[in-house]
Amino acid sequence: MMLSREDFVSVDIKRSYIMSKIRKTNTKPEILVRKYLYNRGFRYRLYRKDLPGNPDIILTKYKTIIFVNGCFWHAHEGCKYNKMPKSRTEYWIPKIENNAQRDIINKEKLILLGWRVFIIWECALKKQNMEESLSKLVLKITNQFE
Repeated sequence: MMLSREDFVSVDIKRSYIMSKIRKTNTKPEILVRKYLYNRGFRYRLYRKDLPGNPDIILTKYKTIIFVNGCFWHAHEGCKYNKMPKSRTEYWIPKIENNAQRDIINKEKLILLGWRVFIIWECALKKQNMEESLSKLVLKITNQFE
């Protein structure tokens, strides 16, 4: 069966619609982390554009940055949620690799500026892991756990 030009256009429109629903800010994992921190007395800022990488959560009092990363978008190695799509790999592989490389560079820049940088992965916020992952994060922020 041959696909017509109209079939390709409808696929592109559908993909465009799906991609438009993917949020850059205020994602569900970010909100989970923010609520957890807020309920434990932490106050923070969001998305400071003057810092490298436009961090998700900034704890100025603790000189700490938290990135809440999606396992797919940021190439979480060894994670079952980091699965490369089977179609258009010529597009996706460089895109995801660039994201991961940019994350490394931004983290290094933030460290040079004197910030402590923590990354919490989307998979660590699944029900079975969330409480343990977030309590460890709080201990790290307050220098009680390394």
